Amino acid sequence: MKKMLLEDYRPQLECVRAETKITKAKFPVIDIHTHMGKLVMGKKYKDLYDTKSHITKLNDLNVEHVVNLDGCYGKDFDNMMKKVSDYRDSISTFIWIDFSKFGTPEFEKETTEHILSSFHKGAKGIKMWKVISLEYKDEKGNYIRTDDPRMKFIYKLAAKLNLPILIHIADPTAFFKPVDENNERYEELKQNPSWSFCKEGLMSFEELLVMQENMIRNNKKTKFIIAHFGSYAENLDYVGKQLDKYPNMYIDTAARFSELGRVPYSARKFFIKYQDRILFGTDSTPLSYSEYLIAFRFLETFDECFYHHDEKDYPGQGRWYIYGISLPNKVLKKIYSQNAIKLLKLDLKNVV
Repeated sequence: MKKMLLEDYRPQLECVRAETKITKAKFPVIDIHTHMGKLVMGKKYKDLYDTKSHITKLNDLNVEHVVNLDGCYGKDFDNMMKKVSDYRDSISTFIWIDFSKFGTPEFEKETTEHILSSFHKGAKGIKMWKVISLEYKDEKGNYIRTDDPRMKFIYKLAAKLNLPILIHIADPTAFFKPVDENNERYEELKQNPSWSFCKEGLMSFEELLVMQENMIRNNKKTKFIIAHFGSYAENLDYVGKQLDKYPNMYIDTAARFSELGRVPYSARKFFIKYQDRILFGTDSTPLSYSEYLIAFRFLETFDECFYHHDEKDYPGQGRWYIYGISLPNKVLKKIYSQNAIKLLKLDLKNVV
């Protein structure tokens, strides 16, 4: 019998099952979670894609509007707004916050000016990323907490301006566990060792969730979109209880169809119960569109046992297959677009 490395193992499924051909979404889509700037594509992102061509490809998929989370700040924000200026009906842009001066007297004044200025220039929300608490430190050398009282002014101003905050706090639970034979994301972490947060001195997954809940509970007038299915797609019971407690909390689906699709019974019940609080998101860039067709297939069909990433990325986010949940049309429309329209106050004639 031939011996092989795990990374060379590519089993061909023998089970015969339905394979629905999906070419575009059943209803118009608003993608609340995309990246069009330097976070994923680097500083030279402007040369990597043409905005008009990107919008055309999205429209072919029935994606009518996207939220670009890479607004950044300073000159980067101005450059991004210039790149998307002709496509305001198709693109909403969220800004970042510069935490390099966190803990100093200048931080609140400069951040307030940045938020107000960006708002008047057309920013539609604020994006906060996991590095705030897993990488950045304050003036005393402590990791910055999103429930820190010194963040309060950001949340109050966002509420006043009706700017939602989309925040990515925690990664998959496997990223916080030892990278060994018991880790279900072993191959992914082996390929991307910097994604592991199982390191001494960092906040644990559980600590991040406590911090997340404190932030939501203590800022009830602020609308938070907790990215990646509320930070805990592996535990729908936990996420549901959080949504039950906090009406100012929303979640997006970005990069979590691999998790949701392996528990289709629970996932379908969850999507139907919380249909008003879930926003469609992919975490995609203008360099890849394969995530959309997989997402549409998961949400629209009862197809069984299909892969959750482009085959070239195998094993992607885990060596397993997913199953469709075929949501009712009423629910599908809310998740695809209606919830985002309501939250972002969008006026889109092409989306009903």
